[in-house]
Amino acid sequence: MGPVIGEDGVARCPWAGGPGVMRDYHDTEWGERVSGESAYLERLTLEAFQSGLSWSTILHKRPAFREVFHDFDADAIAAFGPEDVERLMQEARIVRNRLKIEAALTNARATVALREAGGLEEFVLSFAPDPPPAWADTAEMATTSAESTALSKGLKKRGFAFVGPTTMFALMEAIGVFDPHLVGCFRRGS
Repeated sequence: MGPVIGEDGVARCPWAGGPGVMRDYHDTEWGERVSGESAYLERLTLEAFQSGLSWSTILHKRPAFREVFHDFDADAIAAFGPEDVERLMQEARIVRNRLKIEAALTNARATVALREAGGLEEFVLSFAPDPPPAWADTAEMATTSAESTALSKGLKKRGFAFVGPTTMFALMEAIGVFDPHLVGCFRRGS
């Protein structure tokens, strides 16, 4: 399926055709470059929490995630201990999955360690595809790539968790490592 025309007359990627949080995310964030360590750690963490769930669920819970994870300050999260894991397991406003919570702490610590090698942002961007994909139809779209697989392996070697190739592909789409919008979507090339 190619882009769909919404009731507002605008062509969008099919998953964002109707009004609501998903459309808002599509129109203002998805595929937009972010900058800074906390922005990268936030997206990496939320993509991991999304695994097996809908992105809409994560978007609705994002304000709470930002609050309990101190706006994704790597140093603050890296200092969390077992009592913080237990506190987060009781926090109904976020996804309460012990493995994902522990991965968030692991990834914050790995992010701090990665600063010596240029940092998380530089590391992720070094896996940008060349040339980037340009899909016209959802049937053409991938869920992994050689680059997302390489990023996954690279992050795992650096101590990161919950960073499989599919999750890293979604991260690369979300943060604008390449333009994920379908050809014909009003956001393509923006």
